[in-house]
Amino acid sequence: MNRSTSSPTTEPRWLRRLLIGAALAFIAFFLLLPLAAVFVEALRHGLDAYLNALREPDALAALKLTLLVAGIAVPLNLVFGVSAAWLISKHDFRGKALLVTLIDLPFSVSPVVSGLVYVLVFGAQGWFGPWLIEHDIRIIFAVPGLVLATVFVTFPFVARELIPLMQEQGRDDELAALTLGASGFQTFLRVTLPNIRFGLLYGVLLCNARAIGEFGAVSVVSGHIRGLTNTLPLHVEILYNEYDFVSAFAVATLLAMLALLTLGLKALLEWRHGHQLAARARH
Repeated sequence: MNRSTSSPTTEPRWLRRLLIGAALAFIAFFLLLPLAAVFVEALRHGLDAYLNALREPDALAALKLTLLVAGIAVPLNLVFGVSAAWLISKHDFRGKALLVTLIDLPFSVSPVVSGLVYVLVFGAQGWFGPWLIEHDIRIIFAVPGLVLATVFVTFPFVARELIPLMQEQGRDDELAALTLGASGFQTFLRVTLPNIRFGLLYGVLLCNARAIGEFGAVSVVSGHIRGLTNTLPLHVEILYNEYDFVSAFAVATLLAMLALLTLGLKALLEWRHGHQLAARARH
């Protein structure tokens, strides 16, 4: 039967071109242009000034601290995310909905508020402050506080990536493995983990990107001690407030390159394993 009208899912060519052009213009104006501006400003006084800003001791200390905090927070969130996703998707228990809500809590709470909560609990005048001071334990204005704040704001990423994936896969494979005599650990290692490895990698990449770029929560608990408790985002803020724009943008390029590296790894995973992900989605 011939129809004089076009399919509701088929747009005119001019409309498709308009939408594509609008999308490209949006990406160029809000993403590519600011990113290019960061590198242009960083190199405004030449390559030597740029490299000197990156070799500055406080910048190197901020880079090392950022990688250290991310290196601690991401594995902790990896363990929590896998455990929470396994529990929520493979088991029924009272309070499951509450647990899912709590996992989403950092998405709705301002990072600054979460940092203030840790100050209230572990600060000198906080609930455990006097006991910590008495035992010479430093959490606020030290690396442990930075790790705690970063873990809080990033722990939903791995769990939220895995929960819908594991729920879609169901429990049949695990039940079959248990029926054949596999232990719980063997079932997880040989059945569950291979099925979620790509989603797990995505979650880790996103968690790592957020951990490296986190500003609000770590700003509250860090104390802004140069060379000791400043991560890269905090160091950029200090340099910018001191009108050292070249150094500020030079350090900002490190954050930009780390973000681009994360995107590159994500794109590589999608390119190399996209057909496997599509096959799993169909099943």
